[in-house]
Amino acid sequence: MLTRRELLASIAAVLLLPHGKGESHTMDQRISLITLGVKDLSISKKFYSEGLGWKPAFENKEIIFFQAGGMVLALFLRDKLAADFQADPAAFGRAAIALAYNVHAKNEVDPLIKRAAAAGATILKPAQQASWGGYSGYFADPDGFAWEVAWNPAWRLAPDGSVELEPGE
Repeated sequence: MLTRRELLASIAAVLLLPHGKGESHTMDQRISLITLGVKDLSISKKFYSEGLGWKPAFENKEIIFFQAGGMVLALFLRDKLAADFQADPAAFGRAAIALAYNVHAKNEVDPLIKRAAAAGATILKPAQQASWGGYSGYFADPDGFAWEVAWNPAWRLAPDGSVELEPGE
């Protein structure tokens, strides 16, 4: 069983291999994995699995991976994550960040925020009309990570929920 570090190292090795003499390799404009540092893996697993209905693709005593469309969301013990990139766990902070879940229709927003609240989320901002013309609200998971549930009438979502922006959007 590979650890998160071993998995990421093998992916990085493939991505960073030189492609030929004098050629440079740039990063594709995409995100493969988001890792959230959590205090208690069992509480976080219960929230995402039982509360939101997500199914783990892999888990061990330190980390859980969820397939999330074309990317992966990982829940990793906070102290282990800090150690993984050599940060002091006592001073390990959290940058301002919000994860977003876009829906196909406006009437899908409120039920998802209510489901998150029933699973133990804290409502940060009740769903409401947004200044950008859509409808959205925010909740925080058990570790305080902010999630926006949003409907944006200007964005088209594929049947799998992926978003593709048109140039200029």
